[in-house]
This record gives sequence, structure tokens and C-alpha cells, in this order.
Amino acid sequence: MILRGKQKRYLRAQAHSMRPIFSVGKQGLTQTWLDQLQTAIDKRELFKVNILPNAGVDVATLQAFIEEHSDIQVVQTIGHTLVLFGVSHDKNHRHYSQAVAAI
Repeated sequence: MILRGKQKRYLRAQAHSMRPIFSVGKQGLTQTWLDQLQTAIDKRELFKVNILPNAGVDVATLQAFIEEHSDIQVVQTIGHTLVLFGVSHDKNHRHYSQAVAAI
């Protein structure tokens, strides 16, 4: 799903009060970490990721890694925090994707 401006605005508003549930640390970017992101997308569809100060990556590198190796989209970056969105494979967990499709 390619997101338009209004859809991204809706997702940013929904993620505003969320706390980051994943962090990138000194171990960096691995396939295992990316698999955990995909599992979380299947359950939540929308969440935040935080980059710790000791991580060897920056926001642009993390965004490129996520978008190249998965179907997860980066909705917004704020400082060292990214808001991620992806459509869940489980139809019971498709709350945000149904609302976004209606916009």
C-alpha cells in the first residue's frame, strides 16, 4: 500500500501518544531484528522505533534498511524515533489499514 499525504497525517496522529516499543542498539541492524519488526506489524500495524545513542546507525540508514528489506513503511521520523506502518497478514488485526484505506 502506497500512502498518500492524508493517510500519513492520520497515522501520525494515531501514533502521537504511543511510546517506542523497539530500539536499535549497538548490535545494529540484523535480519532477526527485522523479523521481530514484521511480527509486531502483524499484531499492531503501527508503532514507534527508537535509535539509542550507542547505535552505529542514523535515521536515514535505518529507514533505508527497513524499506528495502521489508514491506514496512516509515510514516514519520522525529529526532531518533521512527513511526512504522505495515498491513497485517492477520485480518483480525487490521484496524489501522482499514481506516487508512477508507481515507
